[in-house]
This record gives sequence, structure tokens and C-alpha cells, in this order.
Amino acid sequence: MRTKDDQAGIAWSICWRGSRPGWQHGTVTQGKLVRDRIPQIIRAQGGTVVARRLTDQEYESALLEKLVKESQELALAGSRRERLEESADVYEVLLAIAGKSGFDFAEIEAAAERKRAARGGFGERIWLESW
Repeated sequence: MRTKDDQAGIAWSICWRGSRPGWQHGTVTQGKLVRDRIPQIIRAQGGTVVARRLTDQEYESALLEKLVKESQELALAGSRRERLEESADVYEVLLAIAGKSGFDFAEIEAAAERKRAARGGFGERIWLESW
């Protein structure tokens, strides 16, 4: 089980300089929330990282933006492996949102079970044409 501090993680606004596989040589500047070990990985690849810790308000906003981005990537994933990887990213962001909001994943599961009992799930593939 993750602690609340583990779930919150470290929020970074990051830019990297140097060459990275799949990137052109030069400076890449991209402000975005990244996983906690990304600065370390970029440095290990010879890049230079400029990062800062986000405020609580920035972190919350960045997490919600990240959830939208990762959900879009999941929707575009073509292969089973890509769907698995993107699902893991969505899951990780949800864990961080839960930690920031003061509840754990067990509470999310319990709320989902309550909603499923009251309204059903999505297993029946019902598409509502009009209402």
C-alpha cells in the first residue's frame, strides 16, 4: 500500500536540454507534469534538467490536465500493449489525484461498486440513442 506522500509524488515542471532518442539535438523545452524519476532518467541519458516543485494548486491542475492527456492517449492506443501502458498511466494519475484529494484507491473502488450496484456498469455495451 502506498502512503499518502508516495501517492502525491513529486510534481515537476520540466524542460530538458541535450539529445534524447527520438528527439532532435538541441534544446527541448516542455513544461509538463512528469513521473518522479523522469529528471533522473534524463540526466542519466546526458540531458540537463530544469525542474521545480509545483504548488498544491498547480499540482492539482496539472494532475487533472494529465488525466485528460493520458485518457486521450489511451483512446488512440492501437495495440493491446499500448492500451495496457496507457491504462497504467491513467491508473497512476488517478492514484495521485486520490492521494491529493485525501482518499485512497480502496475508497474509489467502494464508490465505483456503489454506483455499479445502483446504476450498473458498462459490460452490457448499451448505447443510449436518445433521452
